[in-house]
Amino acid sequence: MENAHCNLAIDTHKFSIIELASFVDLTPWHRFGYTAANAAILEAVEGYLVIHIVDLSLTHCMQIPTLIDAIANRFEVPPLIKLTVAGATEDVPPLLDLSYEELGSKLVNFALSRNIILEFRVIPSSYADGFSSFIEQLRVQHLVYAESGEALVINCHMMLHYIPEETLSGMPGTNSNTYSYESSSSSMSFRTMFLKSLRSLDPTLVVLVDEDADLTSNNLVCRLRSAFNYLWIPYDTVDTFLPRGSRQRQWYEADICWKIENVIAHEGPQRVERLEPKCRWIERMRNANFRGISFAEDAISEVKTMLDEHAAGWGLKKEDDDIVLTWKGHNVVFASAWLPA
Repeated sequence: MENAHCNLAIDTHKFSIIELASFVDLTPWHRFGYTAANAAILEAVEGYLVIHIVDLSLTHCMQIPTLIDAIANRFEVPPLIKLTVAGATEDVPPLLDLSYEELGSKLVNFALSRNIILEFRVIPSSYADGFSSFIEQLRVQHLVYAESGEALVINCHMMLHYIPEETLSGMPGTNSNTYSYESSSSSMSFRTMFLKSLRSLDPTLVVLVDEDADLTSNNLVCRLRSAFNYLWIPYDTVDTFLPRGSRQRQWYEADICWKIENVIAHEGPQRVERLEPKCRWIERMRNANFRGISFAEDAISEVKTMLDEHAAGWGLKKEDDDIVLTWKGHNVVFASAWLPA
């Protein structure tokens, strides 16, 4: 299933690696999650000789080079890194002008330059069915390497909200058997089954980073109100770092327009921007038998240092075990870390 879009800027522009790296560095929107997640991952994998990172990220592994650098600087004996990436079959911005095979080759070479062996694997999969084929491949790998003592890290960066949150009984024409989780039923959603399947892999750490908003209502008026109350933020921030008429600003605004169009003009499986607020994700993770852990003070300090590089309106607050990126006091993105309960 491919989404139809009227916005030609998003349809035609694909970022080069350099353009995308520069684009995601413009604001803390993504860097906040990268920084928090990498700090939590480094702490969790201390002492492991093999680290398997499962990257479910919207930004095409842009987080990974910094993580490789940090591992190279921290470990006396460089570990083997296995990187498994979900290659989504649908087009969701930002788009990349590089195949994942080419991207993997660049990451492998970058890791070698840091004296680290990196094994890269991409698994074509679809968020529309809860990454079911991806989960099946991970389950096979888990059976093969369960006794090897490798660390398994699941890094979820702004990708899980594309998994349908509706129960299967509310999704016309959906066959719950397409997701082979042993407890699946029509009363569960792909989102719930995905998290339960992650738990069955007994990961060393799960990091969940996403935007803190609610765009799931079936009522258009409610959805429009929620979108207005959240999507003013990226428009408000743009004047602090991009001049009007610049190419990067056109790409940035086209990305927001894509979200608005998808939230308002689409229904059913075509409406994929289905953000849930932090409180609902916490409930989902706990129901899947995960327990939250706090970010270390070093991690929070790193995030604060990163925020100092950006406009004064950005802030950080701690809510229980989680940390939240704010703009002028409004929640924007949350980061959370989880262990099997």
